[in-house]
Amino acid sequence: MKTIFLLIFVLITNIIYAQDIDDLLDGEFDNSNNYVSATFKSTRIINANSIELVKKQHLNFTISHRFGSINNGISDFFGIDRSTIRLNLEYGLKDWFTVGIDRSSFSQTYDGYFKFRLLRQSTGKWAIPVSITYFTSFEVFTRKFTEAERDNYLSSRLSYVHQLLIARKFNNKLSLQLTPSLVHRNLVPTALDMNDLYAVGLGGRYKITNRFAITAEYFYTIRSPRSSEAYNNPIAIGVDIETGGHVFQLMLTNTSLMYEGGFITGNNNDNFFKGGIHFGFNISRTFSFTKIK
Repeated sequence: MKTIFLLIFVLITNIIYAQDIDDLLDGEFDNSNNYVSATFKSTRIINANSIELVKKQHLNFTISHRFGSINNGISDFFGIDRSTIRLNLEYGLKDWFTVGIDRSSFSQTYDGYFKFRLLRQSTGKWAIPVSITYFTSFEVFTRKFTEAERDNYLSSRLSYVHQLLIARKFNNKLSLQLTPSLVHRNLVPTALDMNDLYAVGLGGRYKITNRFAITAEYFYTIRSPRSSEAYNNPIAIGVDIETGGHVFQLMLTNTSLMYEGGFITGNNNDNFFKGGIHFGFNISRTFSFTKIK
């Protein structure tokens, strides 16, 4: 973990330094590059983060719901009677730097995160083929421990996530993102389970009209064959609907969890291909705090 934090420090230092240089050289290179915009319409593809950041002095508020599995049948109205909710606030400190905080009803989990833009796809003299954003978060569940008789520590409640979000907008319709990920859990069920889980995600968006797009994502998690946990990798398909200042995302997924340390680990996910499908939605609204000139 020390190596990871050292790498984060170096990356942050380089980003800050590069930003200062950019400010100095804007006059010389202002017209050299055409930067690609709107690779994705939201800061989330479906469950997972996209490379998109919140603009400076803008606040993005998202309400997310995931309902129960449809294979429970009519008894709970195909999952509608049960739901997990997530509330999310994220703010753009800089155009390249977003901070966020979430609260999820699953295990009463809170998480905070940072997103840094490392590279931005562009064409022109200094063309860059992909956009790269670094994402890191820490998560804490606050529900009561079920085994009150044992020693329970605050550190046992914590998980950490590190991701590189690597995306390319191929044309006006198709965008794809690759997401290598590391999830560290301080507490795991048994000594056979891995505290560090490595995963890679693939997500995409295909625009049908200016206000309607199809999305999909999948994560493959690398696990020990001795793991005591039954798990399913997260999979989701959905649509984006843009209506002015709102973005509506409707999806079918096999997870009711909406934070990376939850759905990537997969032990609470259902089998998508055996009816373990959850309907859900994200609703996002962005507010501007810039001064009107």
